[in-house]
Amino acid sequence: MKFEEYRRYDAIGLAELIAKRKISAEEVLEAAIDRAEQVNPRINAIVHKQYEQARRAVNAQSADGPLKGVPYLIKDLGLGTFQNGEPATICSKLFKDFVSGHDSAYVKRCKRAGLVIMGRSSTPEFGINPSTEPRLYGPCRNPWNLEHSTGGSSGGAAAAVSAGILPVAHATDGGGSIRMPAAHCGLFGLKPSRGRISMAPDGGEGWGGLSNIHVVSRSVRDSALMLDCTAGPELGDPYSVPLPSGTFLDATKRTPPKLKIALMLKDHRGAKLHPDCYKAVEGAAKLCADLGHIIEEADPKIDLVELYPMNRRISASNIARVCTARWKALGREPNPDDLETITWAAYQRGLGVTAVEYVEAIAAAHAAGRQMANFLTTYDVILSTTCGPPPKLGYFDMSGDVKLHADRMINYLGVTPLHNAAGTPAMAIPLHWTEGGLPIGVHFAGRYGEEETLLSLAAQLEAAQPWFNQVPVI
Repeated sequence: MKFEEYRRYDAIGLAELIAKRKISAEEVLEAAIDRAEQVNPRINAIVHKQYEQARRAVNAQSADGPLKGVPYLIKDLGLGTFQNGEPATICSKLFKDFVSGHDSAYVKRCKRAGLVIMGRSSTPEFGINPSTEPRLYGPCRNPWNLEHSTGGSSGGAAAAVSAGILPVAHATDGGGSIRMPAAHCGLFGLKPSRGRISMAPDGGEGWGGLSNIHVVSRSVRDSALMLDCTAGPELGDPYSVPLPSGTFLDATKRTPPKLKIALMLKDHRGAKLHPDCYKAVEGAAKLCADLGHIIEEADPKIDLVELYPMNRRISASNIARVCTARWKALGREPNPDDLETITWAAYQRGLGVTAVEYVEAIAAAHAAGRQMANFLTTYDVILSTTCGPPPKLGYFDMSGDVKLHADRMINYLGVTPLHNAAGTPAMAIPLHWTEGGLPIGVHFAGRYGEEETLLSLAAQLEAAQPWFNQVPVI
């Protein structure tokens, strides 16, 4: 299977070819491996190859899943995605020799769907940087411009999909880490509702409920089917999410009703949007209006800058817990040489968070969720932007000044962390490119548990302004 043919299909399309015996799963896997070997030296998206394991898995597949034979990457971030016998380094020197002894519930569901795991994708150390430049493996580069960032923390996944290595890849999102890389790489990225996908058996939640599991993809329907394949609770999970009315894939086949969409034309600080982001949001609003939706300029009036310390407390506390457990398992004392400068600062900050401060941070997240839920009794969807255009590599330097890094994070993150705090589903859609050819993702968010509404709208926008064939030259 030549690359030119391989790239014409999304995951569902490839699975259909395999199911109809028009091509073999072995040929599809080799096409993915060939493409990876061609472009990965330039973009550095895959940090652990599992090619031989993938070949054995293809040969051993017996049960039929809806995505049988489709190549897949798991993000190298650990919690909820452990794979038996494979590394889960969190792209950190501290975990560089860690190998999992079991499959997580998520990985089991991926295998049951028929996906063939061919490796692990890059992420910033502990997933805490909005650019994927881990010291352990080096920077991941944006296929649209190799001098620019893919975003973070699912940057390796987004780079691999954008470069055509595979049509869909695993991603996670604790503050925008699905949506920002999707926005920077011209992809679709949906962050599901809190608790939609289980993190069993190793966790009940990620980052106090801020973090979620899903994918980045070239097509909306791939994202929907992946949600059908991986969503649902495991015994003992702490959250209960409203069940969909049907399948998420069916939602992409329905025209959405006339939606009342709140349009945010200011950034998270109440300032003017970056000019390219303004054009992207304005264009998306016009497209939605042309499709019959009602657009009103409105804002939930939640102070996102005030919420930022909440996010830092929760993430830092979790980082401190994981690092402490790892050093204990290794029989070593904490050592700053094991971590990048920003991660070490987060570890130390986490040690200083009191129980009361942690509970206050969780309470602030829940309060934001209630305020968001109240706002969404008036509107069906919120339209805004994910973040600014893709920054150049090195802008978010994990070895540099801690305060400068924090200030740049506050200015850059935009509205994405709000929906991690609120637990609401949100998505990035590639509807705009800059004059320089860099993608700008438009951000939509909906009510808790209503991924179907977002997927239906996304599919409508995809049909009205297709992006599948808009790919980087690399």
